[in-house]
Amino acid sequence: MQVLVRDNNIDQALRVLKKRLQREGVFREMKRRRSFEKPSEKRAREKSEAVRRARKLARKQAIRDGLIAAPPRKPKFPTSRPSAPRQSPQSPQQAGGTRET
Repeated sequence: MQVLVRDNNIDQALRVLKKRLQREGVFREMKRRRSFEKPSEKRAREKSEAVRRARKLARKQAIRDGLIAAPPRKPKFPTSRPSAPRQSPQSPQQAGGTRET
């Protein structure tokens, strides 16, 4: 797997690499191989994964056919939201607070 580093921005390249590895399932595979998995556990896991994939496929097909409503889409970029006015940090004396000694 190859990730391009642009403008010596290694942090951005690492983020892209981690996202790609996550999408490929490398982290999940590493976690699974950390310890021995009994054959019966492997069969159960693979069966549950197959059921999950089948349900997902059936749900997508039902949405395409119009049998169920699609979940609401999240906006790609959030709309402008009102933000609180910024205040500069002040010391307790400037803010008018009383200080007990």
